[in-house]
Amino acid sequence: MKHLALVFWFVCAVCELGTVSRAYGHGFAGARFFQATLSTDDPFVSDELSLPTISTIRTPDDGGTRETDISVDIAKRITPQFGIEIGETFTALNPHEGRSTNGFDNLELGGKYQLLKNGPHEAIVSLGLDVEVGGTGSSSVGADSFSTWTPGIFFGKGFGDLPDALRFFKPLALTGVAGVGIPTSASSRSVTVNEETGEREVDIERHPDVLEWGFALEYSVIYLQSQVKNMNLPAPIDRLIPLVEFALETPLNRCAGGETTGTINPGVIWAGQYFQVGVEAIIPINERTGNNVGVIAQLHFFLDDIFPHSVGRSLFGGTK
Repeated sequence: MKHLALVFWFVCAVCELGTVSRAYGHGFAGARFFQATLSTDDPFVSDELSLPTISTIRTPDDGGTRETDISVDIAKRITPQFGIEIGETFTALNPHEGRSTNGFDNLELGGKYQLLKNGPHEAIVSLGLDVEVGGTGSSSVGADSFSTWTPGIFFGKGFGDLPDALRFFKPLALTGVAGVGIPTSASSRSVTVNEETGEREVDIERHPDVLEWGFALEYSVIYLQSQVKNMNLPAPIDRLIPLVEFALETPLNRCAGGETTGTINPGVIWAGQYFQVGVEAIIPINERTGNNVGVIAQLHFFLDDIFPHSVGRSLFGGTK
């Protein structure tokens, strides 16, 4: 409950402070709107709220455990180019056999600086730093006692600058992220007692640095209708963005180097003026990741459009 209280306090704080500058818009580079993706992080700085994001999948451990995550994330611009983020996840673990457990994962904090935005070429590049604060979650759901720092780079590129001969490829866009998760502890040691022999057994778990990388390929029907050719498509088809995301992790050292895990997530987003709704399948890429298909869904709000005169403004430096 302390984590939910912190998130609530943060929302209240930005409501009070967000009245000193003007709205600046979210996710646009020229005519291209980059919507929030579900499984990889966004390349833009914005005022937004994901409430909730829900995912569920059966993990590949013995017998299989159904893991369900319910997350809330809020992002707030401090300036038009710099924003902060805070997120929390409630996890429920339901094993095939044995007792179910649930609890909060570690608190996640982040900052992002938009380094480049090119309207004619529909391009965005940002730099960011995320921190998973160790010891703030419950060990019963696997929350680490140590923190992990993840510096990263984010990008987005629309294909609206293609020649007219390829005009039906113009609605395509690619977003991506690459970062390195650096744990503050290289290993953890635990001691158990063998019930039969009474001997103490020491188990050492190593925590490698991890390359966290991914990308999303999407096709915007909104862009097709408004920038290429009005196909007179009916609602809600006229506001759909089919996409496929790749969310991957590759350990870099400590005896785990090169053992990539991750998922391929095909799905679709419906984007309106004030919010979007998305759903994707979660498909493991290999046996190390798992053998079961899951699902992720998200309700996402554009705070800069909902509250353009308060929460939706950057705190400093807004010009429009």
